[in-house]
Amino acid sequence: MSTHAKRERLLLADLLEAAGPEAPTLCEGWLTRDLAAHVVVRERRPDAAGGTLIPALRTRLERVKSEYLGKPYEELLQLIRTGPPKMSPFGLKQFDEAANTTEFYIHAEDVRRAQPDWTARELDAVFADSLWSRLEKTARLMGRKSPVGLVLRRPDGRTAVAHRGTPVVTVTGEPGELTLFLSGRQSSADVSLEGDKDAVAKAQDAKLGI
Repeated sequence: MSTHAKRERLLLADLLEAAGPEAPTLCEGWLTRDLAAHVVVRERRPDAAGGTLIPALRTRLERVKSEYLGKPYEELLQLIRTGPPKMSPFGLKQFDEAANTTEFYIHAEDVRRAQPDWTARELDAVFADSLWSRLEKTARLMGRKSPVGLVLRRPDGRTAVAHRGTPVVTVTGEPGELTLFLSGRQSSADVSLEGDKDAVAKAQDAKLGI
């Protein structure tokens, strides 16, 4: 049975293929080739992937990523579609679902929304609820650097606290848009912000995300 992570993986690969290797993305400084290499390294080279969070591994990460950047773009896309090696923890369905559902959704939007002719994607209710469930668990980690209090609110009124503090800014939107906002893509997320004018500006410019 297909999972959200598997579906988002294949969608991301399709979007990367359609855009080509030199297209822009929402990831600052990254073209689609860079994003594809990042996804492959994250899944296939855990000895280097930790460099995104651990400074001591950063040099190794850059070296390994450079190796993958040198591979044919079509090969990177095939590695994304194929998924991680069997011995990788990402190869376990439950781990894949937990670690990759949001990751691949965000990166798919990184590709989609950086294109001049992009169109919005309507998420089905089950997937939207899945993203919301993950937001409830990770919101405080993703919003920890916010200089103001942050409350996430769905259109149906459900809320999650991303950062405690004052003044408070309430960010309202669908789960997918809130996910993008809290991952540091504030300018590309379709949300509304309520609060003090200066606080709203700070929330828009905050370094959010893990």
